[in-house]
Amino acid sequence: MTAIKCISPVDGSVYVERSLASADEIQNALTSAVSAQHEWKNTPLSERQEICSKAVDAFTAHKQEIAEELCWQMGRPIAQAPGEVSGFEERARHMIEIAESALQTVTPEVKDGFKRYIKRDPLGVVFVIAPWNYPYLTSVNTIIPALLAGNAVILKHSVQTPLCAERFQQAFSEAGLPEGVFQYLHLSHSDTAKIIQSAEIDFVAFTGSVEGGKVVEEAASSRFIGVGLELGGKDPAYVREDADLQHAIETLTDGAFFNSGQSCCSIERIYVEQAVYQDFVDGVVSLTSQYKLGRSDDVNTNLGPLVKTSAAEFVRGQIDDAVEAGARALIDPAAFEMNRSGTPYLAPQVLIDVDHSMRVMSEESFGPVVGIMPVGSDDEAIQLMNDSEFGLTASIFTQDEDAAIAIGEQVDTGTWFMNRCDYIDPALAWTGVKNSGRGCTLSSVGFEQLTRPKSYHLKKI
Repeated sequence: MTAIKCISPVDGSVYVERSLASADEIQNALTSAVSAQHEWKNTPLSERQEICSKAVDAFTAHKQEIAEELCWQMGRPIAQAPGEVSGFEERARHMIEIAESALQTVTPEVKDGFKRYIKRDPLGVVFVIAPWNYPYLTSVNTIIPALLAGNAVILKHSVQTPLCAERFQQAFSEAGLPEGVFQYLHLSHSDTAKIIQSAEIDFVAFTGSVEGGKVVEEAASSRFIGVGLELGGKDPAYVREDADLQHAIETLTDGAFFNSGQSCCSIERIYVEQAVYQDFVDGVVSLTSQYKLGRSDDVNTNLGPLVKTSAAEFVRGQIDDAVEAGARALIDPAAFEMNRSGTPYLAPQVLIDVDHSMRVMSEESFGPVVGIMPVGSDDEAIQLMNDSEFGLTASIFTQDEDAAIAIGEQVDTGTWFMNRCDYIDPALAWTGVKNSGRGCTLSSVGFEQLTRPKSYHLKKI
């Protein structure tokens, strides 16, 4: 394979075609990154912040063009695509703003006759492997703080979204980032593994599937380098009897179907206290029925195609299996004109009478389907939320903050939400447990995996 092709889910056309990097290009990139990083790490932090800020300015100046490219590359509705640029800016600017405090030298208590401190040194060259579903939001989490910390970065983006890597390069070039500090490569899977095994790489940040994470870990297993893994999710929500029901309906329906459910932290299963169960289900069905499934370039579309036909067929299979096992599908797919088997266009679906023996309640769907179950108590909800191989985010809808905290302390998750979901706050650590991954991005904590502590112990004579 010497080239990659981005097949647009909008109409099945070839939207982008790019050549894969050659062996010489890969080695040149690695060598250049190491050399550039030696200079970059000695650049004052204030200058690194200024260049990164200019890069954000350059990136956001092309907001509409970037939105159109997203629409065609991975199928995000054009009315929603600009939001990713806004999210990119929010995260990047927050990390730039907190860099000084997050990277400051740590000084222990004074000890007579000694000077002691801990510096946060950059790791070296960071290799970022980014996915297609939120191609800028997932990658900016690591790229900007890695550069701020004094690392060089090599980005490998998804075959589905190659223009995203090029947009990063364009922004950094316009900002005046020294050559070699940021680079991208279009790579095959085998060459990606070889780069992970290269001596020039000091850290790998991967966002993708559990199986992909295993491949990355295996490639890095012979080396003593850090690996950050943001993997899958099967994120639950719990609606208590005291919840603001209309808010829960609107928030969780959007959390399940935004980006056609193609998010690691989308809502894929909902547990509702029996007293409000039927009202909640009726509200979700009513709201879901109002979605417009259509081409991503139609400004009236709010539910675009899945990224590939195979992804849509996978979700159709989960739904069919659940119905065959006794679940009830409450949305008529025929009501959505664009819903067609053998295409990436898939109608949203709400399932009830589901249980955890069904794939749709245990296996990551990554599509526009959600299962809803009634529960009789907080304890039952906690047990069901924890009954998963994943643990990325979980949500509770309630008016009782104390109860929310007490329940959250019993749920195995990286982020615990109250009265919201499917959102990443750059001031908070983004992390997962169990098969949702390992490591952390964003917040001041996110700088920790991109730096190494170096202690200075100076004795005065």
